[in-house]
Amino acid sequence: MIDFLLRPWRRNFGPDKAYYRIIDDLFGFVPHNIELYKLALVHKSASLVLEDGRSINNERLEYLGDAVIEAVTSDYIFIEYPDRDEGFMTKLRSKIVSRQSLNGLAVKLGLDAHVISANGAGIAQKHIYGDAFEAMMGAVYLDQGYDFVNRLLINRIYFGLLDLEELTESENDFKSRLIEWCQKNRHKVSFRTGFDKEAAPNHPVFHCTVLVDGMEVGHGAGDSKKEAEQHAAFSVSQYMTDEQCASLLDKVDRLTGTK
Repeated sequence: MIDFLLRPWRRNFGPDKAYYRIIDDLFGFVPHNIELYKLALVHKSASLVLEDGRSINNERLEYLGDAVIEAVTSDYIFIEYPDRDEGFMTKLRSKIVSRQSLNGLAVKLGLDAHVISANGAGIAQKHIYGDAFEAMMGAVYLDQGYDFVNRLLINRIYFGLLDLEELTESENDFKSRLIEWCQKNRHKVSFRTGFDKEAAPNHPVFHCTVLVDGMEVGHGAGDSKKEAEQHAAFSVSQYMTDEQCASLLDKVDRLTGTK
């Protein structure tokens, strides 16, 4: 009842009314601690410097939000697909929480219009909206609790903006895509795959390492050699930041003399 009475006041009066309106319009509620959400909008390229010299931005909230989103998404998939195995659920979760997917959700919500970043934020610019989305979910978790952010993500965002059918049918031959990319950009790619000798006899496990021009860039495991190589290829794009990718390619170019 108190929140209902405070909602119009917070939206229309006070120094932070613009931020209250942003959160209410995007997510349908008025926060308790607006400072969390204000910080969630600050990309590291526009970090705020405190009097003691410390820089603050949305990276810590992004870290927390990443974990919250993965937990909620696991719940969501487990309920939506009661007959599917662990492999399917793991792959679908990876697609939902990928940088590309979260960036798309942020844009669909309209969050991109409110992110604060410095001009020329660099190669990471492509994903700052997805990063801000993660930070926002971290802020919601701290401000409203896990049950609230669970309902918000599933009922308002996933049900309204996420196309599960499209995600489940999307291309998943990551090994072929990686090989094609390397061939196009004149880089040598190889897959070092082996059997885990310590695995149980009735549950074989294979481990794979992806190498680009001799450099280890991704790892994966699976019940078969093919599955391990697919997971390793997927990890190259999924678990490396844009800055790391750029640094890797710069290093590869220097080593191979292509620059």
